[in-house]
Amino acid sequence: MLKCERRINELIGCTDFVEKGTDSVVFRTCNEEKDRVVFQIGTSDAVRALTAAQLVCNDVAAIDINMGCPKSFSVSGGMGAALLSKPELIHDILTTLRRNLNTPVTCKIRLLKSPHDTVELARRIEKTGVSALAVHGRKVTDRPRDPAKWNEIADVVSALSIPVIANGDVFEYDDFERIKSATGAASVMVARGALWNASIFLPEGKVSYEDVKREYIRKCILWDNDIKSTKHTVKEMIIHYSCLELAEGKAVIKSESTADLAELYGQKEYYQLVKQGSFYAS
Repeated sequence: MLKCERRINELIGCTDFVEKGTDSVVFRTCNEEKDRVVFQIGTSDAVRALTAAQLVCNDVAAIDINMGCPKSFSVSGGMGAALLSKPELIHDILTTLRRNLNTPVTCKIRLLKSPHDTVELARRIEKTGVSALAVHGRKVTDRPRDPAKWNEIADVVSALSIPVIANGDVFEYDDFERIKSATGAASVMVARGALWNASIFLPEGKVSYEDVKREYIRKCILWDNDIKSTKHTVKEMIIHYSCLELAEGKAVIKSESTADLAELYGQKEYYQLVKQGSFYAS
């Protein structure tokens, strides 16, 4: 984000944050999302975090600091879950953002080695003045297949006065109420469940994965989504419901453009309409 500049994309009515000197869109949003989207930052430095946040803060509902990602690309740079063992740096980052932004600031953590340690860190975070805290119910060493510890999220909820957002093992609509009931959390965060099938948010139940995938491709065409992002999401859907080694998965991997995906999923005519501008004009 530090390499980006803000541009108005009048063609599709969006606000783009584009890497300077390129046409690479790092983040795209729109006015309709302004009061809904929370922009999450991976950082290990308070000043750099503030600079990035100031660039985007007027176009989003809140700024969130990721303190839970266990992936090597994040941890190796001192970001994500690497921050969990650095409470002073956490304090520095969050207080710097709070003092200099009018936009709400939140953060997300994982469980520490013991429930006591998690609660103590959560209390220190609350004192920085953040508006809410998300807690993922697994430790850094846990794998996605390990059950999320909802009871340890409940310990954090009991200890804090700010809203706590519960995260972990939410795969069906009914799980929203189950995790809220089990933890007492104010709200719920869903990750893989939404990535695999975004219709998880429908009270009447999920629609078919094939329908969701097709509609997702159409949205990506309409909003000119970055091909790498589109492919990543489609591959995650396929991995969950099928297999990348089958013909569909191989074709997605081979695709080099949104046009390739449009043809693969029978959306070539729709793609051409959008690219001609007739869809926007109507």
